This record gives sequence, structure tokens and C-alpha cells, in this order.
Amino acid sequence: MPTGERIPILYEDRSVLAIDKPPGWMLVPFSWQKTNRNLQAALVSSIASGAYWARARGLKYLRFVHRLDAETSGVLLLAKSPGAVHSLGALFEGRRVAKVYLAVVSGVPGSEAWTCRQKLAPDPGVIGRMRAVPRDGKEAETHFRVLQCRGQRALIEARPVTGRTHQIRVHLAASGHPVEGDPLYGTPRAKSEKPSRRPARRDAGAGAAAPAGGEADGVRAPADGARGPGTGMGLRAVRLGYTDPFTRRRVDIQAPWEPFVSEYGFDVFQF
Repeated sequence: MPTGERIPILYEDRSVLAIDKPPGWMLVPFSWQKTNRNLQAALVSSIASGAYWARARGLKYLRFVHRLDAETSGVLLLAKSPGAVHSLGALFEGRRVAKVYLAVVSGVPGSEAWTCRQKLAPDPGVIGRMRAVPRDGKEAETHFRVLQCRGQRALIEARPVTGRTHQIRVHLAASGHPVEGDPLYGTPRAKSEKPSRRPARRDAGAGAAAPAGGEADGVRAPADGARGPGTGMGLRAVRLGYTDPFTRRRVDIQAPWEPFVSEYGFDVFQF
């Protein structure tokens, strides 16, 4: 890509490449040009320009298989061929992909663990917003577990079973504990707010899937996509697991979570 922010590569094999998506990037079709933070368009342009990171891999094609909200960071799976998009997409549609998120929420939940199965539907009053409804919505299921509490904040582990738009955010907001910094379902995080602790080392949380090509390897993003600490929502995708449809091997991809946890003043831990 054009010189700018480096997006770490978390995992790579013959059919996929997983990156640590920074907040601020939208996952929309290549032709959608209403933003200069269209990640798919940036990838396609970078490959077409012969950027080294793509040329060194012989990449001719790369497309996201699933979506993360623009302000959500973490594990994003990209397919290297249309066939891989189809096969891996079927895994997501069949709910055969294990997904783990960390969320920082306002308030302290009354239960240590709970499951939310509230249906979701578009909010007719706000374009792009979803809402929990008792009927006539799409089935949705998310498992939540409280990991730590600090004052009037809690660190939550979220494991969505379904993959509805804004599912984790809506389910948490419906429970009375919206994600911190959520502009649609909560109170946006104040820009002047500073992290309560120094972020941990970026490489402290190396996952089970080793980075492809070492610490220096990564996708170059355009400079205008760079975001500083604390500017995104308190929601991060930290793990993604599935059985490879081509090799039948188990794949477990992890994104570092220590900096995220430390930024909000929680203790670093191991899953």
C-alpha cells in the first residue's frame, strides 16, 4: 500500500491472510468511494500498484471474508482467491467459526456470565443503527463473561454465535452496559481522556498462529488511516478459530490484547 500505517499480519497460509485491523477502516465494496478509509479499495489499489508486501507473496487477489465495524479493531480474515471467499464464507454462515472479543463497558454487570438472545432489526429512526426487538427481527445470540471490574467499568469477554450487524454492541447496550466510546449505542469516549496505564508491548500477546514473515512484516496502509491510542471503541476482536476447509487442520488466530486491556486500566491476563 502507499507509505503509511503498518497493519500487522497475524497469520498466513495458502488460502488466507489475517491482519490486525486498526480502528477507523470500513469494510465495504471496492466501488464504495464515500470514504478514504475503504480497506478493500486500499488493498486492491496496493496490489495493483505492485507494492512489495503483495508482490513478495505473489498476491493477485485479496478480499475480506467477514466484517468488523469500522471502529472495532482486531482479527480480520482475508481470502486470497474467490474460491477461498466462498469456502470460508460458508464457515461463517454455518456458524462454524469461533469468535472472541474483548469489550470495555460502562457500569458493572450484575451477573458474572450471561447469554443474550434478543433479536435484532434496523432502527427505523436512525439509518445504520440496529435495535433489539421482541419479534420480527433476526435471531442473534451472544455469550458474555465478566473478566475484570475497575470502578464503573468492566472488561467483558464476548463470544457471538451469530454474526448480525452490531450484534455485540446492541446486546451490551440492551443489557444497560454499552461499549465505551460507542457513538451509536453509548457515550463517545472523550478525546481528552488519557489511558490510565502505559500500554503494554505490542508483541506481548503473540497468539497461537505465528506472524507470517516476522515482526517487520505487515500491510502498509495509507497515512490518513492512522489512528492514535484511545480513539476507537472499547471493542476488539482477539481470537478467531476454525477448521480449514481445504486442509482440515485447526486454525487459531490471535491478536495482541495486552495494549488494549492496559489502555483502559485493567490487569493484563492470559486466556
